Amino acid sequence: MCGIAGFLKSKPDIDQSACLDLAGRMGDTLVHRGPDDSGVWAEATAGIALAHRRLSIVDLSPQGHQPMTSSCGRWVIVFNGEIYNFNDLRNELAAAGRPFRSTSDTEVILEGCAVWGVERTISRLWGMFAIALWDRQERTLYLTRDRLGIKPLYWGRFGDLLVFGSEIKALMAHDGWQSEIDRTSLASYLQLGYIPAPRSIWKNVYKLEPGHILAFTADGGRNETVYWSVNRVAAAGIDSRQRNQWSDEEAVERLENLLSDAVGRHMVADVPLGTFLSGGYDSTAVAALMQARSSRPIQTFTIGFHEDGYDEARHAKAVARHLGTDHTELYIEPEHALAVIPRLPDWYDEPFSDSSQIPTFLVSEMTRAHVTVALSGDGGDELFAGYARYAQACDLWKRISALPSPVRATAASIIHTLPRSAWNRLFRHLPSPLGRPQAGNTLYGLAPALTKGPDVLYRRLIEQWHEPEDLLISPTGPTERSRETQLACEFPDFLDRMQIFDLNAYLPDDILTKVDRASMAVSLETRVPLLDHRIVEFAWALPQSMKVRDGKSKWLLRKMLDRYVPRTLMERPKMGFGVPLEAWLRGPLREWAENLLSEDQLIAGGFFRPEPIRRAWTAHSSGQRDCHYPLWTILMFQAWLQRWA
Repeated sequence: MCGIAGFLKSKPDIDQSACLDLAGRMGDTLVHRGPDDSGVWAEATAGIALAHRRLSIVDLSPQGHQPMTSSCGRWVIVFNGEIYNFNDLRNELAAAGRPFRSTSDTEVILEGCAVWGVERTISRLWGMFAIALWDRQERTLYLTRDRLGIKPLYWGRFGDLLVFGSEIKALMAHDGWQSEIDRTSLASYLQLGYIPAPRSIWKNVYKLEPGHILAFTADGGRNETVYWSVNRVAAAGIDSRQRNQWSDEEAVERLENLLSDAVGRHMVADVPLGTFLSGGYDSTAVAALMQARSSRPIQTFTIGFHEDGYDEARHAKAVARHLGTDHTELYIEPEHALAVIPRLPDWYDEPFSDSSQIPTFLVSEMTRAHVTVALSGDGGDELFAGYARYAQACDLWKRISALPSPVRATAASIIHTLPRSAWNRLFRHLPSPLGRPQAGNTLYGLAPALTKGPDVLYRRLIEQWHEPEDLLISPTGPTERSRETQLACEFPDFLDRMQIFDLNAYLPDDILTKVDRASMAVSLETRVPLLDHRIVEFAWALPQSMKVRDGKSKWLLRKMLDRYVPRTLMERPKMGFGVPLEAWLRGPLREWAENLLSEDQLIAGGFFRPEPIRRAWTAHSSGQRDCHYPLWTILMFQAWLQRWA
């Protein structure tokens, strides 16, 4: 796990020493990602410079130093990540006569490119990676990212200058940085709480999308290749479902074999290693398979909260006791978590409002005191239909679609005859369970689904602000809703489409971003064996009845886990990994929030109309209704704006 950065200038205008110095400054912004070593390489006549910060995990010797050059001298690389099949590839390359100086996976990528070419080599890698590769012969820079977007890679173009890096702060360290905030990206952020790739918060700065290879030539040319995509894998898997006809036991056996092999490969490291354990199905499956492959107790880590509804530590402790792990837990006091909040903008170079970023940092910080690598259970919900919102959306759409189209259209019109505030007041006076303080907001949120279909319904369930244009001063371009129409044409099943949307956007741009930044802030490498691409491809070949059965999500994963952990330890309501933000905003965070949400601060930023935000804040702080999710998006943007813009 490391940090990479660099630049390519089609009209070189600085000498070798200046190139090295500039690349070094870019790399130094990423010291938290790689505190063990640093390196720079440049070829001023070609306008190229590469920088690397190293967190030593495999091959701790100086032979693993980067930037690294191939044995033939043609290829130069900086690489962030881990390749889990590198020994298999190394043996094949050695048999073909390629020499090796180290035992690192980095050198395997280099020599693979020399033998097989870039695209074929990248498509053969199993792992998580962000790579910058310079071809000295063809004077071409290749940027590539792993299939699921586990490792980040940003790039930006300003005239004849291309800059790239693991985090945006590395790009900003270049003298040529000159971007401005992209208001269309801001609108997407207000809707989702994150900015979907390929956009970033800055104009002319982009996230490299998962499964992509971008090639830039020294004369300014550009070419893009997609070597793997969720949509292609999903389509192929769905097409194969009728042919597979696996029995339940066969499917359980296949999943166990695949996941056990993936976990084993993810356990290869030359430094201490452990795993996060929440006590849920995903993290327990990873811990159970790790322990099954280990001759001594593995290390597991959990944090807990004293507040009701937020503590999973006792469940994790019971699972750890059953598995026989060396378990560490830490109960967090509010002041510990609150101390993290002012530091969030330093770690997240873009506005980012998934509040589970707070406990993710805290568990990473605790874990890093014991190990350098931690495995995580992320990805199980997206692959095995584990999110409660999937069932909620399917149930709602079943009810809505039972109504004739004219009735739905009339209902949508009636909803819009009154403003939200009027519906809120009306429902507030009705008896329970109809008397809900936010009923008007809910009605307005669901109204478009009555006429526009289930994909809009799902979008409304996951949005923070339904109509960001109501908040913004300046008009923006279209947001990400165009993806829904395309998915509906390609994939007729609603549950399939929800999973595809989340695998393409929510997983890489929210979940994996959150884990990467929080763990890298303390120089902890996190690995996600459930996102081994072989498991992703297998999951898509499963019929939905093996994911959801008898009202239970993750059915197949549950069945596999029955072989390791008693069902009595696992059967409990699903709990998110969060903090009591709703109460904190009315208590210890109130003064901080009031300052950022004051009319003067909102006006000074130049982006928001204060009125709707102040209404939401007044309603929340007074206890009228819970608005902490949408308000957190504003608070995180305001905090980010103060730090970076």
